[in-house]
Amino acid sequence: MSPLGKATRILALGALLLTAGCMDAEGLHTEESAAPATTPLALWESTHPSPPTPGQSAGEPTRVPGVPRIPSGDMGKAVPLDVVKADMAEDARKDRGTARLVHPVAAKKMADCSGAACPVRAPVLHDLTGDGKNELITAVDIDGRMSELRVYTVEDQQVKRVLSRRAVLEGVEVAAGHLAVREPTTNPTYVSVSDYVWDPDRRGMFLQQLSLDTCRAPERQGKPCPTEGT
Repeated sequence: MSPLGKATRILALGALLLTAGCMDAEGLHTEESAAPATTPLALWESTHPSPPTPGQSAGEPTRVPGVPRIPSGDMGKAVPLDVVKADMAEDARKDRGTARLVHPVAAKKMADCSGAACPVRAPVLHDLTGDGKNELITAVDIDGRMSELRVYTVEDQQVKRVLSRRAVLEGVEVAAGHLAVREPTTNPTYVSVSDYVWDPDRRGMFLQQLSLDTCRAPERQGKPCPTEGT
């Protein structure tokens, strides 16, 4: 079973526990012990957020201004630090301090740094779009916990950001065109896994699946993964 799917059975088990009611000592269901069924209580049904205006969504694919064109279409030809600096500077300009598109601390750190002093993780080149050319995956560490994850590609010779995600990066994995972002949850035995894939119609990396994983949570480090049925 893949890392992204190992927790699916946990969600199914939770659903079974919700519907099974209580069991007596011999495991037999009794109507007297069953909890009464309730319907969800919807809160603030008449209140809905306004749709985002252009440039408000951090996850929307966006051209990065101020970086050289790449005729080959391969992000391996770009200078990763220059790309991230230009991208965050543009987001900070659009944001005007709102922290909607980029965290102000990350933007300031990138504006003030140079070379190896910049809080940028080692760039990773990997084909996420399936066209045989590499995308650039990197992250800027805001502090000891939060980071700005960024993914870039080349379209029409121009560098374009195709994913932006602010998160506590417990782990990031790539496999078969999938980008999995692992984050801790309030329950230390669970890790949230967001699976992003390339959408050829919207020309960006978008969330395909959100799941929970207990097998590889920090609490289980050094312990064997539970087998099916346990």
